[in-house]
Amino acid sequence: MSRSHRIPGSVFRFLIAGAATTMVTLGLYVLLLSILPYALAYTVAFVIGILMAYLLNSTFVFRAATSARSFVLFPLIYLVQYLVGLAVVAIWVDLLRLPEEVAALAAVAVTLPITYALSRWLFSSRQ
Repeated sequence: MSRSHRIPGSVFRFLIAGAATTMVTLGLYVLLLSILPYALAYTVAFVIGILMAYLLNSTFVFRAATSARSFVLFPLIYLVQYLVGLAVVAIWVDLLRLPEEVAALAAVAVTLPITYALSRWLFSSRQ
């Protein structure tokens, strides 16, 4: 693959960090189910997942210093991801009348680049 067609390193690291965060979050959720009600287990795992994603995105993906500003703004990226993903799912199912079973995949396809771009902006902007 020529140099101009390679995936930038930060994109590759973003995908690795996302996969690791997803696996840890899901594993933690399953473990917490043995001691907590599902809603609390999900909430705890979700919050820990956002913290893990923040640390991995700042240090591993974008190699930026952590700061109070990025720590406060980072969860907003996940709020945007959720809202855009929900809109994609609704359009997929209600407007386009496509199968519900694959709507989440469409949402990931749309939100992944948005999440990457917002994270890149956050960690590359002046702290």
